[in-house]
Amino acid sequence: MQSTRLKTSIEALPHRALLMSAGLKKDDFSKDKPWIGVANSYNNIIPGHVHLNELVKEVKKGIRDAGGVPFEWGIPGICDGIAMFFNMRYSLPSRDHIADNIELMMLSHSLDGWVGVTNCDKITPGMLMAAGRIDLPCVILTGGPMKANIIDEKRYDPISNFSIIGEVKSGKKTKEQAERFMHECTVCGPGSCAGLFTANSMSCLTETLGMSLTRCATTLAIDEKKKKQAYETGKRIVELVKKDIKPSQIMTRNAFLNAIMVDMAIGGSTNTVLHLPAIAKELGIDLEIDLFDEIARTTPNICSIRPSGPYAMEDLDKAGGIPAVLNRLNNKLNDSITVNGKTIKQIAGETKMFDDEIIRPLNNPYHKEGGIAVLKGNIADSSVVKQTAVSDDMLVHTGPAKVFVSESDLLKAIEKKNIKEGDVIVLTYMGPCGAPGMPEMLTPTDAIKGAGYKKIALLTDGRFSGATSGACIGHIEPEAYSKGGIAAIQNGDSIEIDISNRKLNVKLSDEEIKERLKKLKPPERKLIPFLKRFREMNLNKIR
Repeated sequence: MQSTRLKTSIEALPHRALLMSAGLKKDDFSKDKPWIGVANSYNNIIPGHVHLNELVKEVKKGIRDAGGVPFEWGIPGICDGIAMFFNMRYSLPSRDHIADNIELMMLSHSLDGWVGVTNCDKITPGMLMAAGRIDLPCVILTGGPMKANIIDEKRYDPISNFSIIGEVKSGKKTKEQAERFMHECTVCGPGSCAGLFTANSMSCLTETLGMSLTRCATTLAIDEKKKKQAYETGKRIVELVKKDIKPSQIMTRNAFLNAIMVDMAIGGSTNTVLHLPAIAKELGIDLEIDLFDEIARTTPNICSIRPSGPYAMEDLDKAGGIPAVLNRLNNKLNDSITVNGKTIKQIAGETKMFDDEIIRPLNNPYHKEGGIAVLKGNIADSSVVKQTAVSDDMLVHTGPAKVFVSESDLLKAIEKKNIKEGDVIVLTYMGPCGAPGMPEMLTPTDAIKGAGYKKIALLTDGRFSGATSGACIGHIEPEAYSKGGIAAIQNGDSIEIDISNRKLNVKLSDEEIKERLKKLKPPERKLIPFLKRFREMNLNKIR
């Protein structure tokens, strides 16, 4: 074990004195006692994280009862819902910061294994990136979804607030009516927002990758079973250290293929297309974007969870959770080991099915294809859309472009009724370098929905929240800042979208696009050093 040198060597006598000053006892220096890090992303800002301290207590109890010694430290976390629109540029860069934090703490202090206690959007993938990078035994404990409010058979949670912005901007509701709706319907308590948004999508994929205990992804934050999962997580990490089972043995290419398949089956967030390749890269595995499209074409969408459908995460849990989804896909799965001591196919095979509507059989899917499609054309070498959240009449669409370089300008256009049915809104310079930070566009997309538009498409080199629905096409590469085709689009240009055939084009010749791109000047953004470094890092990747 890594900790042995601190426990036994003569050179580490001063180190042991420091550790005893921090509270360790002589027994804690036993060769047989693994030292386990507990990366705790508790804070009292994010609703998905306000309860994590209670779970951490159980994790540490499990570690001690199994013969380990826990060491806890704090991990920063950004609530995407709170940061949305105002300070969203920091969210994606925080993912890399979290991975760095864990690398620093684990390797500086010679710890033997660790538990990541997490829940929300960038914290979970940041922890998984760290797991792959340092490759020490690890278990991820996700904190669980919040319980949705059910009013008149509709599910509500805080994400339900965002569409109301468009209702107010378009004059459908007063500010007072919107405030009343928020307090009556959408205040739900602890947990990650109740639909299949990015946080819950990543929790589901963490379980599929084999990095969390069975049923961890869908067990509600307020469910007493979550504390039991926390305790068992603590016990399990000690066993993994003693057996020297590392993330590289669990998160294999087969495990990532399974995760993409489950993502397509449940209709997860488009942000998974950012996170899964980033995690895989830390393990030396290349996940090409076309792989997502290939798997989507052969994997039916068998769940209809908010925002794509009527059900919430608690419904998915009652139907059997991710193990039940795996059961449906069992004949397609690639076998791989998990932190549970069982293979993924064993878990799938042992699971009972409880509801054929919430998790449908493969021969009766909600959609014949999986949740995500990758579109290409003269606007994009690649782009991503959550096709299962697009209405049938918008799968093919041609319309005039309305170009904006900020979300606030788009909201003003909605308020002034300058957006017309059939328009294709184009939000440029929202990518990793252009924004920088690649912010999510939930505020404008839900404002469009709330305003009542039915035949509007939105294109951006930024990204979309897992809560986004409609003909919203993001992750456009190359981005505008790198003089991608999206930067050449001007007001009135005709945009052609064909999701079924994976095409995205503007009616311009290659020569005209090149000429326009020569004259471009990116908008100036006020940047602090953190965002400047993120831009430079991504520019270096392009070079």
